[in-house]
This record gives sequence, structure tokens and C-alpha cells, in this order.
Amino acid sequence: MLNIRELEAFRAFIECGSVTLAADRLGRTQPQVGRLLTSLEDSVGFRLFDRVGKRLRATPEGWRFYEEVDRVIRELELLTRSANQIRTGSSDHLRILVAPHVTNALVSPALVEVQRRLPTFTAEVASRVRLDIETWITHEQFDVGLSILPIDNPAIEVEPFLRTRAVIVMSESHPLAKRDVVSLADILDLPLVATHSRSLLRQHLERLFRNEKKKANIRYEATNGLTACELAAQGLGVALADPIVAISTGAPDLLVREFTEGMPMEYGFLYPIGKTRSPAAGVFTDAVRSSIQERLKQLALPQNALALV
Repeated sequence: MLNIRELEAFRAFIECGSVTLAADRLGRTQPQVGRLLTSLEDSVGFRLFDRVGKRLRATPEGWRFYEEVDRVIRELELLTRSANQIRTGSSDHLRILVAPHVTNALVSPALVEVQRRLPTFTAEVASRVRLDIETWITHEQFDVGLSILPIDNPAIEVEPFLRTRAVIVMSESHPLAKRDVVSLADILDLPLVATHSRSLLRQHLERLFRNEKKKANIRYEATNGLTACELAAQGLGVALADPIVAISTGAPDLLVREFTEGMPMEYGFLYPIGKTRSPAAGVFTDAVRSSIQERLKQLALPQNALALV
């Protein structure tokens, strides 16, 4: 059986980078932390560290082990918090899972409203990449999640709350900025900023160009929609974008236009099956609906392009 003190010392060492700093974090002496690390290495039966002079450096195996240690300790911390809430009768804590690109548009303003309504409210906001969503909703504990749909997982209950359509974004100085609506014909020969090849937006864009027997002039490729919008705001090309992502960028020179070929998009709340929803979860989701309604007005898109469910 692994010792929790050894695991805590190991995580502190990895995250702090030295035994000295790990000891400071844990409130222990350097020799105590050193002994805990040595004992852990003996317990697991493989090398966690390379010893270079008097310094320790994590081995590749050590880094892999750290990922599991970090996950387990976080779960223990969550369990401790849950026990405290049960003991005190408090239910004003939420663990929220969210894709990074929607935090600014959907989560942050909602949390401000929840804090106003529930003064004792606390939350842990965990960001996970959209492509890894099936992994994190299966293996991580959470109260409510927010994500673009579809999500098909038997352990999750999905509640759609927003329907919208992809838009075209560009710099305010772009020639197309004078148009209220942009068509596919308008962008066929223009430099484009695109998201990575696995993204739904990129696949939709390439499908549109294939139908026209044209090759998209992709000048810049971004790993995520936020970066694509930021590059477009700098005048490096036009981009097909999720309007929620466009809001989240906060780029001052970014202009959003309706796209005639914009693909339908839907966002939903995710809930673990079999877990009772706390009152705080209801307050939070109500705040999300309210805040996004206000933020969407900034885009000035036609009403049929946006709909709260």
C-alpha cells in the first residue's frame, strides 16, 4: 500500500522542481522530504528520479507516475471536501468541467452572478480539451459540465441550452467588413485562417470547398478556435468560427459576420447519471443562460442565428 505522505511529497517535488521548495510547500524539512521520496521509489519498484550531482530529476517513468499521483490526490481532496460539506450541511460547492474556449463567454460571468446570489459559494473549474471530452467525463468527478454537442455517453445526461451557427470572423479593416452577411463565394479565393484538421469547423469548411471543386487557401492553421479568431483579428485572413469562441477571444479588432453556409452548432449542460443535482448547480446553469443571452447581443446577429433552448 502506497503512503499518502510519500505521494504528496512526490507531487510537491515534481510541481516545485526541487526538494527545497517541496519541503517549503509541505512544511517539512528537506531531509524528511528526501526520505519520503526514497521510500516511495523503493515502494513502486522502478526509478522515479535520475540523480545528477546533488539534484534529482524525474525520469520519464516518474513523469508518467506523477500524472496518476496528481489525479488520485485531487480525488482525495475532492472526497475530503465532500465529507466536510456533508458534515456541515453545505451544498454550495460545484466542480465544473468546461472546454477552455467557453470559459470567458459562458462560465466566468455566470460565476459572478452565482457569487452574488450564494455568498458562501465555491467552485473548482477544470478545463479539458474538447477532443478529450469522452475521457474526462468518464474518469473525472464533476457536478456539471458545459460543452459543444453532440456528446454520446451512457454515463452522462445531456441538456441542450443554446443553438447557434458558425460565423465568419475577420479584422475590422477587412474588405468584407462592409457586408452584413458573407457567402461562400465571397471567401473562395481569400486567405483563410483555419482550425486543425480534426475540428468540426475545419471539416465543414473543406467540405464546402470540395463541393465547389476549389482548394481552400489556408494560410494559417491554429490548434484551437481562440487562436484562429485572434489571428483573423490581426488581418491574417478570415476564419470560420464558433460565435461563442469569438466572444471569448475578447480581441478588440475582431468583427463577426453571419455566414450563409454556417453549420448548426449546439451547446449543452452535462450531468453525471444518478447524481442528484444540488441547488447550486441550478443557480449556476440559470446564470449561464442569463449571461450568454446578454453576451450574444454583442454579436448583432439575426435572431434566427441564435436561440436559447
